[in-house]
Amino acid sequence: MINKHDITGLILAGGLGTRMGQRDKGMLPLHGQPLARHVLQRLAPQVGQLAISVHADAGDYARFGLPVWPDVLPGQLGPLAGLHSGMRHAGTPYLLTVPCDSPLLPPDLAARLAAGLVENDADLAIAVTEETDPATGSAVRRPHPVFCLVKTAALPQLDAYLRGGERRMRTWHGPLKLAEVLFEDGAAFGNINTPDELAALQARGLSVPMAQAILADTVAPVTGIEELPLPQAFGRMLAADIISPISVPAHDNSAMDGYALHGADLGGGTPVTLVVVDTILAGRPGTVKVERGQCARIMTGAVMPDGCDSVVPQELVLQVNETSITLAPDSIRPGDNRRFKGEDLMQGQPALLQGKILGPAELGLLASLGIAAVPVRRRLRVAFFSTGDELRSIGEPLDAGCIYDSNRYTLLGMLTRLGCEVLDMGIVKDNPQALEAALRGACAKADVIITSGGVSSGAADFTRDILARLGDVAFWQINMRPGRPMAFGRIASEGDTALLLGLPGNPVAVMAAFYFLARPTLLRLMGADADTDTASLPLLQVAAQAPIRKKRGRTEYQRGIVERGADGRQHVRVTGAQGSGILRSMTQANCMIVLHEAQGHVAAGDLVDVVLFHGLM
Repeated sequence: MINKHDITGLILAGGLGTRMGQRDKGMLPLHGQPLARHVLQRLAPQVGQLAISVHADAGDYARFGLPVWPDVLPGQLGPLAGLHSGMRHAGTPYLLTVPCDSPLLPPDLAARLAAGLVENDADLAIAVTEETDPATGSAVRRPHPVFCLVKTAALPQLDAYLRGGERRMRTWHGPLKLAEVLFEDGAAFGNINTPDELAALQARGLSVPMAQAILADTVAPVTGIEELPLPQAFGRMLAADIISPISVPAHDNSAMDGYALHGADLGGGTPVTLVVVDTILAGRPGTVKVERGQCARIMTGAVMPDGCDSVVPQELVLQVNETSITLAPDSIRPGDNRRFKGEDLMQGQPALLQGKILGPAELGLLASLGIAAVPVRRRLRVAFFSTGDELRSIGEPLDAGCIYDSNRYTLLGMLTRLGCEVLDMGIVKDNPQALEAALRGACAKADVIITSGGVSSGAADFTRDILARLGDVAFWQINMRPGRPMAFGRIASEGDTALLLGLPGNPVAVMAAFYFLARPTLLRLMGADADTDTASLPLLQVAAQAPIRKKRGRTEYQRGIVERGADGRQHVRVTGAQGSGILRSMTQANCMIVLHEAQGHVAAGDLVDVVLFHGLM
């Protein structure tokens, strides 16, 4: 087995596309991000280290924050030069190469190539796919040598091959043992070579991880900061590190009600009698020096007398009177039941870091430090509305073909729980002028605009045309279920700007898109610490109680119930029908089952990822 941390993933970039106007293909935009960024997002979870190989002009790729390795060989040698450079620079036993213009590469590419390499005791493994020969109708294997996992120790063979004047990626390995690993999805290894291919890929929609990465890379915290008294700061986002002004505890103190003594007086095989010379209460330090052979009555939290390093709990004392105590042999060890100064927090150390949401424990910690007020980010202002002629507000008569607007109340609850300042703009009819006016009005008042409905490809969905006039949209569709139609962009109106999150119209799709895409975006805007991934939802693994049907190639979120079975172990089952309009199923569920893009059908007993609703709903 090859550990992923032993693999360096290398993106082969810097080549010019002849059918792309001699432009660097890795930097061509897809959903507002360079193609190479999409490849990087897919490759990163599969390997331990990452780097980019370029032929020339590494400046554009340097902004990715990764090592950039220029070709060391003269001339235009294409991917072979990148492979050579990678094998020379990589500090791991294995190197995985992928091209910069294949953004659909398999999420299990590294794992399957590694398994093939080990099973065949090979020096390198490449991906192959099967195609149908149009002439014979038979299956023909097509190798993809640029998708290659190779031992970096194979560099001498590559050097020898290059010295011989050969330049073909398919034959460089010579006598080395090659493993060919069959992949079913040929499209995953396709290159983007023409504007039409790029446009077709744009129309397919984004993977969920890439959409999450784009959202995370695009947003920055609001700049407004306010100082709030501690009682008013609950639920707010800390805007600066809090450095402890004191040590906690401020002194060595007792962890028990008992007797403080010298650890050196303990030991031996006979009982120990000590003279009681003082009584020390919490908040009242002792006044008598405790010598060897002596002890002091002490209460929990009271300051330890000088020289004493141990506390025997009062229930372990064999005999006690007004002037002495007797201890059994080995009743405690030296140092027991003593809390050290600064054991919890030392003066001058960070107590809380910026980006932390201030909950009950955080308020208590700040109070224990004597801090009365803290800097917090201002509340994020979010305007939201629903779109659709069929929608009616609560209290209005329900005409034929109409439905009550549930999405606004769902959004109100989710945004309020998140701590946003919310602006409910009601229902906007399917009318271009009304929709544009609503967007402009929201832009003037809010940092973020959230809509529900109006972002699919239906004839009455005017959002696309309006946003083309008001701003830029990074993406419109995501390969997820429920929630495929979702827009993200930025709009501007009369000098004001706002982010737009256009959620689907179906109620369950709204909640799924909010929790897994909108929520982390809003938290980062609020100042959540991205380095510690405060905005992410924790995934837990639970066994599936029964089989779950799942289509590969998209991320699915199914409503589930985690419960404990007769065997005492937890398992999860789906709530039933998973239609995106069945909002009642969300009230029955206590979790969302996360079925990732590469997953297919789930068998009973298989482990699946779940996100518990506790704290979210």
